[in-house]
Amino acid sequence: MTWSFLWTPDRLNYEHMFVILTRMALRWATAETEEGGTLFPDERVAERHVGKGAYAGMEFLHVNARTIINTVPPESQMPFRHTINPYRGCSHACVYCFARPTHDYLGLGIGSDFERKIVVKVNAVERLRAELRVPKWGGDTIAMGTNTDPYQHAEGKYHLTRGIVETLSGARNPFSILTKSTLVLRDAALLAAASERTEVSVSFSVGTLDRSVWSLTEPGTPPPDRRVEALRRLTAMGISCGVLVAPVLPGLSDSEDQLREVVEACADAGAVSIHGVALHLRGTVRAHYFDWLAGARPDLVRLHRGRFQRGAYQEDAERERVEGIVRAAALRCGVTGRHRYRDEPKVPAPAAERMPEAGQQLRLL
Repeated sequence: MTWSFLWTPDRLNYEHMFVILTRMALRWATAETEEGGTLFPDERVAERHVGKGAYAGMEFLHVNARTIINTVPPESQMPFRHTINPYRGCSHACVYCFARPTHDYLGLGIGSDFERKIVVKVNAVERLRAELRVPKWGGDTIAMGTNTDPYQHAEGKYHLTRGIVETLSGARNPFSILTKSTLVLRDAALLAAASERTEVSVSFSVGTLDRSVWSLTEPGTPPPDRRVEALRRLTAMGISCGVLVAPVLPGLSDSEDQLREVVEACADAGAVSIHGVALHLRGTVRAHYFDWLAGARPDLVRLHRGRFQRGAYQEDAERERVEGIVRAAALRCGVTGRHRYRDEPKVPAPAAERMPEAGQQLRLL
């Protein structure tokens, strides 16, 4: 069986048993980043591992990636050219996640499968070491968190992101991380050391500080106020941190007061850049989101249908309104995009942050 995967930017009940992968190949043909090859050499079988203890209810599909550094198509407007995604699927379970279709392309569901069946590229660190040694590699910035969160729950078990950060730091290769997870604090000392060797930036996604909205739409993530505190702790160590107020959800988190509240909290925590992004719904994510909305907040269905009547994006005026509120609030708070800590003494990480026990790591989630 061959499952085709086409790169896309941007709960099937649990009783539905996972398709047995024994003697099946998990093959991703990536049109934009692969030259007709497979990501997994020799069509290796993905090994299924059932989560236990803190990971009960999850399944991990071990694969060996053919490559780990992905090159973004030249026509893309993304502000980066290379990415690394050590995991596919994400336990954060954000209802609007644009990466859900990546499971669809693998023959898995974009609902609970995406949230509970996590593909783990177990050889990610080894592949990265090899690829950084290739003479043609130019040392360009590598972005992480562009598809699924590199510090999602699985990272507490596999430590792939930590290994990647260590490798990039050792090679003095610049990198950026986008996350919603406080597990990033586990690697605070490592990130601070890396920032002394190369350009490093960490961005947090904080779409709202309203815990009722957070628990409804991002049930697998740490509370937003804890993300803001993680931001504060990282910036105190001299790590450049930004914030994406994203996605901003119609009728849920899009009032001016709500947006200002996020900006002011993040600015106070030391964010060097803050940008707002209105919700967009591409492809099959649109139907998934509307199905969820009809059950969770039926009173908002009409508003959403009006906002998305033209397609994946809301009308320009609404997008500009959201971006403008965030931009103006950030400027009033003195957020300029400059690294205010570059020339200041770094605060060493407390010993407890350097090598926490496994249980401590999980409590950060």
